[in-house]
Amino acid sequence: MTSATAASAPASSEDSPIECEVRRIRDLARAGRHAQALAAAEALAATVPENRDVLYAIAFSQRHLRRTADALATLERLERTHPQFSRLHEERGLCYVALRDASRAIDCLLRAVNSNPALPNSWAMLERLWRISGDRANADTAAEHVATLSRLAPEVVRATALFADRDLGPAEDLVRARLLQKGDDIEAMRLLARIGIARQVLDDAELLLGAVLELAPGYRAARHDHAFVLVERHKYREARAQLEILLAEEPRHRSYRALFAATCVGLGEHSRAIDLYRELLAETPGSADLLLSLAHVLKTVGDRDAAIAAYRAAAAARPDFGDAYWSLANLKTYRFEDEEIARMRALEARFDLGIEDRIHLCFALGKAFEDRANYADSWRHYERGNALKRSASRYRPEVIENNTRGQIAVCTRDFFAARAGWGADDPSPIFIVGLPRSGSTLIEQILASHTQVEGTQELADVPRIVLELQGREPDLGDPRYPRVLSTMPATEFRRLGERYLTDTRAHRTDRPRFIDKMPNNFRHVGLIQLMLPNAKIIDARREPMACCFGNLKQLFANGQEFSYSIDDVARYYRTYLELMRHWDAVLPGKVLRVLHEDVVADLEGSARRILEFCELPFEPACLEFYKSDRSVRTPSSEQVRRPIYRDGLSQWRHYEPWLEPLRNALGDALTRYREPVAGEPPDPHRDR
Repeated sequence: MTSATAASAPASSEDSPIECEVRRIRDLARAGRHAQALAAAEALAATVPENRDVLYAIAFSQRHLRRTADALATLERLERTHPQFSRLHEERGLCYVALRDASRAIDCLLRAVNSNPALPNSWAMLERLWRISGDRANADTAAEHVATLSRLAPEVVRATALFADRDLGPAEDLVRARLLQKGDDIEAMRLLARIGIARQVLDDAELLLGAVLELAPGYRAARHDHAFVLVERHKYREARAQLEILLAEEPRHRSYRALFAATCVGLGEHSRAIDLYRELLAETPGSADLLLSLAHVLKTVGDRDAAIAAYRAAAAARPDFGDAYWSLANLKTYRFEDEEIARMRALEARFDLGIEDRIHLCFALGKAFEDRANYADSWRHYERGNALKRSASRYRPEVIENNTRGQIAVCTRDFFAARAGWGADDPSPIFIVGLPRSGSTLIEQILASHTQVEGTQELADVPRIVLELQGREPDLGDPRYPRVLSTMPATEFRRLGERYLTDTRAHRTDRPRFIDKMPNNFRHVGLIQLMLPNAKIIDARREPMACCFGNLKQLFANGQEFSYSIDDVARYYRTYLELMRHWDAVLPGKVLRVLHEDVVADLEGSARRILEFCELPFEPACLEFYKSDRSVRTPSSEQVRRPIYRDGLSQWRHYEPWLEPLRNALGDALTRYREPVAGEPPDPHRDR
């Protein structure tokens, strides 16, 4: 096939038999043996009838054999399962060229390059068609794209095309091979960083883009990518510094301004972010992405009506925008109208809907039907959304379980005794850990209503330190962290503690105490003890069926990959109990366990207990947390702006007919989650 369509990495011993056969078919096509390629592809299609590359190979060979009508029919089949595949639209455009239908050919080729600009054949054909039709301006634009691509290494062009079609593995193989030949190819380095971003390997991406900017400080696209990665890593001050450089050169650049607004959100400057988004929307009123971003900030500051209006406007601006519908559902208090549900169902049924939009719509429909007590349809959509999300995930539960075993082996009582007094002695941080959907936002809101406590957000600083301790390309079978903790000197833990305090200062005002509500930090209580021995840690815990179901029906913006299957979430909950039991044993009294059901049953008693643990005087405002006007960025943001309600405790029971596998997978965790903590006074609620 052509260089734009047949980009493939060298054969690997890990390639499946189907991948090997597809590679052989491509080789036949490249050699011009289209009849043999077609016969082989059609035989393979009998085994994998919806395989993207097999259907594409069939259409490609059919066109070269002048069976254009058959090729178009095959491409229609391909579009039903892979509507976003750019080379499908390129191939269709070339079919219309063969049929001398210039108008339809241009439409298809434009669709191809709009989704994948690294298609030199499409650009070259567009230039020809536009010159024939007398459209000189567009022909010149297409020629510029052809010239730009011709200046790049062929491997980089092919890898970029693969990247645009989400073929990340082959794209990475090609670009790494190029960098072995020429290590300072800035385009290859930038592309490898973008692949890292797509795979959420953000630390590698940050390093690569930093290296690109050292070689080419004026490369604005790379600087913008760098700022984006910094935002994704919650390094908002560093991101802002990069964006200020870009905005000094192009002060009206829309993408730079939009990303700058995101840094304002990250730094808690919500009013400024709202002004920036509204300014941008005044210039481009129909931008669905800007409307969604504005709505998120409005939700965070508690302006529910304005947030709803903006989410609805985003859905109107892009009718298949699944995230806009899910965001409405994620308000938790919003109720969809009949017409909205009908529209979502029709959209979700479309074969050409992208997978991300489909996932968002499935979760939104799950919530819509739950609110109407139609639990069968609700579960069906939650289950479908989870299955789609899990299929695209690289989550491996054994990695978390191996880490837990490592923590237990390294972080013993004697280990901590030998390191008593290490770290930075500042008592200001209060960590709230546990699973998502465990009532942690309620605890945060109670504490943040105190005059001495700053409520921040789920800070990424501890996970970022952990990534650095793991090292480059960690060995998942024998990870460096937590083993490395036993070899680090006292000075290093003090340095890390002081760095944590410095980096989190951007999220604080003048209040003496602050909250870090990153739930996954339960896996790093040992590290927190070594860095910040006087920090307070609260374990927000919820009854396992309710907690796990709450995760199964929640679509998270980032992370929490364990939450998209019954088996994964049950294993994660059991691992969490195992590790928290260990921390209770080796660091007695370090962690306060707070059961969500107890907070709901006795708000004042629970609030006093939490405040006493944090060495804070009681303040009545902590019981009226729902009156606070502070920003809240978690899925529970609307719920914690109301007084405590008990209905949520047993919502999962509506789904009992489908949750027996969850009950079985949780096993003794169903009772063990309430086991007594050694040294704690009796819990008055335990036998309730």
